[in-house]
Amino acid sequence: MADEYDHELLHSESDPTRYQTDECLSTENVTVWQIIQLLFSRKKIEETGFSYVRDESLQERQVLNWTAGVSLLLQNFLLSIVDRWKSLGDKIEMTLNIFSSRKVSEAPKPGDDTYKSIIGHLDERVHLDKNIKPDNPRYNSALAAMAAKLAYENKGFIRKTVEEIWKMEFIDMGNFWNDTQGFMFHDRNVNMIVVAFRGTEFFNTIDWKTDVDFSCLSNKEMGKIHSGFMKALGLVMEDGQQNRGSWPRDKPCNGKNYAYYSIREKLKEKLEEDEETKFIVTGHSLGGALAILFPAILALHEEKSLLKRMKGVYTFGQPRVGDNQFKNFMERTFNEYGIKYLRFVYCNDIIPRVPPDFGPLDLKFKHFGTCLYFDSFYRGKVLDEVEHKNYFWLFGFTWIARIPPLWFPFILPGFADHNPRDYVNLTRLGTFKRFAEVDDPPQTDALSYKKDN
Repeated sequence: MADEYDHELLHSESDPTRYQTDECLSTENVTVWQIIQLLFSRKKIEETGFSYVRDESLQERQVLNWTAGVSLLLQNFLLSIVDRWKSLGDKIEMTLNIFSSRKVSEAPKPGDDTYKSIIGHLDERVHLDKNIKPDNPRYNSALAAMAAKLAYENKGFIRKTVEEIWKMEFIDMGNFWNDTQGFMFHDRNVNMIVVAFRGTEFFNTIDWKTDVDFSCLSNKEMGKIHSGFMKALGLVMEDGQQNRGSWPRDKPCNGKNYAYYSIREKLKEKLEEDEETKFIVTGHSLGGALAILFPAILALHEEKSLLKRMKGVYTFGQPRVGDNQFKNFMERTFNEYGIKYLRFVYCNDIIPRVPPDFGPLDLKFKHFGTCLYFDSFYRGKVLDEVEHKNYFWLFGFTWIARIPPLWFPFILPGFADHNPRDYVNLTRLGTFKRFAEVDDPPQTDALSYKKDN
């Protein structure tokens, strides 16, 4: 594996520009007054100092001023309430743990292996479904859904669940430089490593800042990608002009723990122990976006030895992450290496329908891969694109659109359907006649599974 890595490295060095970002939007140290000037001036965004463009021939491909301005305003607001919002969330979480704790004389402590997140209180299940065995076609999907939900918990809770309840090998959990979190474990029943990224925490405005960073990173090979998600992986270097706007293959020597590089190196280390071991990547919400971008950067960096060992990507409630060029890039990559990509969407979940692909906020982002859509009765079907793909378009031309306060009754169900609980349910309870054709071998007869216990 080491020889193969050296060969890939020598090949990639022949074209160093393939790791460069052609354009990006810088959101650091921007004042509200500067944003207002951007919104109401005729200046091009690259003239404000917020935008970086490597090649002048790309000057015409700029984000609309007001779209960038709204994004910057939202990010500034979220940064201003980081501590207060987190404090409120911590108090709510502590209260829930006090009431659920069996210890009368001792208050629970954050970080304890029994201390649960708000997500953990919304769905207290920690056991895998005993009726879904490793030879069941939906085994990987059910395991991935539970891992994506478990990723919201602290390291102690995750380790205890993986080792004592799931009876699997806990490898590591990372709290990375920019608040990104993920963990890895080894399921020896199927000789498979699972990498799970944490999604957006409701009381973590850094996560929300990542989500509302509407700026795009453009690369000549991959196309345009959501800037916030790339930053969450640690692939936007802003330490100095030398690295700014690049996606280097080698980890920068600045002492920071970047998610992409740390997980990549840990995977190489574990996969070298057994040539038969495969791995999958999963995540819910923001975690789903990171799960699909991780193999994208592996492909850009020509990490062929890892891509050959990747078995699949399973995302739950994943937002759109890239444009049509990115879609084509990923489809070619997955076809070349035989990687399965299943994108689960539950009912009216609003997150898979953003960023919108219509109107002034249209970033030209497109979904791809196999979309497994489930309605409120957990009845599943395979679609090329989720139903009502533009959630807000349902009332876009009505009088409701003119009165923003009336939007909330329509938006709230979209957030309610984003709960990881429903994604765990659909992998366990969902009826899906031809599940074996879209999930993993063995290819069994058509099935319609119902939970017995």
